[in-house]
Amino acid sequence: MSLLSRVAFGSRETIAGTVYGTIVVMGAIAAGSGKDARAGELAAVVTGTVLVLWIAHVYSHALAETVRIGRRMDRAELTSVARRELAIPLAAVAPVTWLVLGSLGVLRDSTAGWLAMGFGLATLLLQGIRYAGVERLSPLGTAVTVGINLGLGIVIVALKAGLGH
Repeated sequence: MSLLSRVAFGSRETIAGTVYGTIVVMGAIAAGSGKDARAGELAAVVTGTVLVLWIAHVYSHALAETVRIGRRMDRAELTSVARRELAIPLAAVAPVTWLVLGSLGVLRDSTAGWLAMGFGLATLLLQGIRYAGVERLSPLGTAVTVGINLGLGIVIVALKAGLGH
């Protein structure tokens, strides 16, 4: 798997952070979408939201690990937690790139927003397929798993559509 693919869609090891980060990104886009939503503003909202949640995840996991091991974590252990949770902000890279292209005038703001949301749906689809493959699910099980992942994304897309129009 290439570095670009791992950044864009995560890996088997980072599926939780990729799915969580993707849902956060899509939710931030939906919440920030209004009639006058600008792609640059959405990019800033998404980036800020994802970074705050990533810091919160690193902090809470480090706190839990410290309590579990009964001592303060050293720098290497804390770095390990931060890296493990890095999939959350990495899930924002491609959608924010679409939004930045909108803010630069390469795309219309609304087109950039929809492409960012579409990328989120594609990511959720891929993660559902990845999970089904690891679990060796039947075709029906795969369809249900992918449907649940896409269903989460579609609810967020519907929210964006409702707020944006």
